[in-house]
Amino acid sequence: MINLSKKRPIVRSFEPIALVGGGEIGPDDLEVMLIRANTVVAADGGAAPLVESGRLPDAVIGDFDSLDSRHKDQIPVDRLYPIREQNSTDFDKALRSIDAPVVLGAGFLGGRLDHQLAVLNTLVQRQDRPCILLGETEVVFHAPPQISLCITPGDVVSFFPFQRVTGTSRGLEWPIDDLVMEPGGQVGTSNRALADVELTVDAPGLLVMVPRYALDQVMQAFLSAQTGRWPARAE
Repeated sequence: MINLSKKRPIVRSFEPIALVGGGEIGPDDLEVMLIRANTVVAADGGAAPLVESGRLPDAVIGDFDSLDSRHKDQIPVDRLYPIREQNSTDFDKALRSIDAPVVLGAGFLGGRLDHQLAVLNTLVQRQDRPCILLGETEVVFHAPPQISLCITPGDVVSFFPFQRVTGTSRGLEWPIDDLVMEPGGQVGTSNRALADVELTVDAPGLLVMVPRYALDQVMQAFLSAQTGRWPARAE
């Protein structure tokens, strides 16, 4: 559902929503998302790969500085939602304008490192907007208060804190119990699964990276009422 009120999210759904950016998109990323989400939103230049694939976005959100007229002219005017301010990225503009149980994002990882860091920072800032980003071999998401995943033993499970976080875990070769993870301190890259992985964290701020095959499990975790959301940040 498209909402015309500027005081409310532009796009709202009780089902997953796909969000496409203008960065690197894998050969099957669009297909992976569109078979899981009926509504698709483009963050500015992310409209181009959608138009070229034959799927018009249901909404385009951004400052429109990277959407060329060749693609823009093929999109109905009532699907274009310009947000002109320059204090946030197009990913932030789009994600904060979507209200859905989970957002699947592609076209936001790979390419320029500064763009990727800004996207990851937004995942933490918009902690009340569950979003799973597709990478080439993994998916990345902001850890909810609790999550359980079936990860093949030996596969990599990584954590990176953007804020000070503590927690507990089961099924990891190196448990995170009693660790304080924080930027400039302890991080959790290249951990490995021993069995089903259970993670509980005491505060928002931790990004989790798991193999791409776990996408549906992560989606289901966010769709489950037991997972919950972190509260919205103060604006």
